[in-house]
Amino acid sequence: MTNIEYSNQLESITNKNLVWVDIQKPTRKKLQMLEGKYPFHELNIEDCLSKIQIPKIDKYQDQVFVILHFPTVDKDKSIPRSTQLAIFAGPNYLITVQQGELKPITEMFNLCKENEKQKETFMGSSSGYLLHSLIDLMVDDLLHVLMKLEGNLDDIEDLVFDEKVAVAKDISLLRREITTLRRVVVPLRRVILELSKEMQRFSEEDLTDYYDDVKDHTEKVLEALEESKETIEIFKDTDFMLSTEKSNKILATLTILFTLSIPATVIGAYYGMNVNLPGGLITGSPVFLGPYTSFIILLLIAIIPSLVMVWYFKRLGWVGR
Repeated sequence: MTNIEYSNQLESITNKNLVWVDIQKPTRKKLQMLEGKYPFHELNIEDCLSKIQIPKIDKYQDQVFVILHFPTVDKDKSIPRSTQLAIFAGPNYLITVQQGELKPITEMFNLCKENEKQKETFMGSSSGYLLHSLIDLMVDDLLHVLMKLEGNLDDIEDLVFDEKVAVAKDISLLRREITTLRRVVVPLRRVILELSKEMQRFSEEDLTDYYDDVKDHTEKVLEALEESKETIEIFKDTDFMLSTEKSNKILATLTILFTLSIPATVIGAYYGMNVNLPGGLITGSPVFLGPYTSFIILLLIAIIPSLVMVWYFKRLGWVGR
């Protein structure tokens, strides 16, 4: 395959002796274009085509193969999902393979194509420096996602104590978002530690400070995620307790109302029977309190036990102050 065919089908950027190739939505055909030029292992090709690989780093004598995950947000969804990024790094090349579109990397690639100064800044003169620039960019993007997450936590905090608003769904969505981010950051920290040692052999300049800076940013993101995880768990427990207390109050009120209606229900049931009872149709109504004497007596028989129950419930503390 000629260099013309290669350049026409796969975009690349060259800075000094360093070549950067970025591939989105990889196919076997696209990756085979590079196999004759770079020493790719067949297993690594399969890993690039798969979407379910876990983050890892494979070390070879003349190259390093890395798989990382970073969060992306779909246009129609607000919940981030994990997107796989595969990287082939060698002495004078870096090849990135995106399963989905990682906008920061795509924008950085386009910026390097259009601006010589930016190309020099991001790519430097070694694949180790360029890889640091890519990871640093994605970690900074993680910080932006984290800032948005913390803003959502502040909104939830205000709503948790509002009894008129249901926030159980919002809390569950935030817990899912935090879990997704933790799945990205925890392995990322481990891989960065290994990369800081492995990529040094491809660079003449000391890359320790660069990778230590990225590692420090990753640690801060992870610490913030752990705090967010604890905070959302507190909100979940608080919302559950407040909802339970509200339900208990409603049930207590309904139970008390039902209990107070029992005397009237019992009296009404007895006088609805076809039996002789004092004040009934057959025995005749008493008139010492007028024509409504029977009604008054029955009303008192129903009300007095209810009042006694209210007094007793208050004494026990079952009814509010």
